[in-house]
Amino acid sequence: MKDELNHAHHEGCAHHGHHHELVIDQVSVAYRDILALDKVSMATSCGNRVALIGPNGAGKSTLLKAIAGLVPRRGGEILWRGTSVRKWSREFAYLPQREEIDWSFPITVRGLVDMGRYPQTGWWRRFSDEDKMAVDVALDSLKLNDLQDRQIRELSGGQQQRTFLARALAQEAHVLLLDEPFSGLDRNAAMLLGDLLAKLAGEGRLIIASHHDLVSARVLFDEVLVLNTKQLAFGSIETVLTPEMIAETFAVPV
Repeated sequence: MKDELNHAHHEGCAHHGHHHELVIDQVSVAYRDILALDKVSMATSCGNRVALIGPNGAGKSTLLKAIAGLVPRRGGEILWRGTSVRKWSREFAYLPQREEIDWSFPITVRGLVDMGRYPQTGWWRRFSDEDKMAVDVALDSLKLNDLQDRQIRELSGGQQQRTFLARALAQEAHVLLLDEPFSGLDRNAAMLLGDLLAKLAGEGRLIIASHHDLVSARVLFDEVLVLNTKQLAFGSIETVLTPEMIAETFAVPV
């Protein structure tokens, strides 16, 4: 039953056709008069893991928030399944940097993952058996069964990241937008998270994450968008992340 439910959740995003592409076309974002993103474009599809790489203040977090619909765009379009991304907001899950989250909020792991169902159920409808099964599948997939009754403030950094990913799975999100998900994790937690993201992409989800470690990026991601307010390059991680591109982006000698 769990396998059937898991398959049903992802079959809409498993085929890499035109309607399952994310297209970012000439997107600009400004905070008051300061341009944070200047005409950024890229296109990718389900099953990929895309790294956003650039110096501090390059616009990585801003692009994630623009895709999620959390900041207004000054110009450009973002399309999913060939139409405006706004139509598909339920299929996108945004996970902010961990330091932006109030971990003292009194909620258990399962309670937080339950919240992933609210876009499907509304805030007031009683949970159905399908909702409970979706949460069970998410907890199982992210190896959180033994932690489901624990308060989120008691979790390690890696466990906190996995809990938010489980919430995204319960939501049936097809696109996961992650802001520095590996920041502050120890080596074991980072390896586990990397394996989980590879598994989620293999099931047909699109992963887009800001990332700062150029060495691990080559292992963790398939594609990379290099940003410094403007788009410097986009493509496969092997062809884009060259010493010359790194030097241009971070103003360091080759």
